[in-house]
Amino acid sequence: MIETMGASVSEDTGISEEAGAARAAQQRKIVNRLRRAQGQLAAVITAVESGGECRDVVIQLAAVSKALDRAGYAIVASAMRNCVADPESESLTPDELEKLFLTLA
Repeated sequence: MIETMGASVSEDTGISEEAGAARAAQQRKIVNRLRRAQGQLAAVITAVESGGECRDVVIQLAAVSKALDRAGYAIVASAMRNCVADPESESLTPDELEKLFLTLA
């Protein structure tokens, strides 16, 4: 562990502990969004199988879609932050990130 201007940096990864903790927190948020979407999708499937009201099914399906979109945007935004913070370590180019972002639109 190396101390640089008050921030601890791991010698093997070169990532500060704060940056690592921020990435882990962001990953947890994304996983939570995806799990929420998974639960909502299960509810949609159950509603369709049981002949649920069309309006209810469509509203729930819209919620699933929005949750997945938000998770996708969060994933791309996280990759963009990582790319800006350490352009040498990210395998995605800015053009590739832009394409990924546009696939969500």
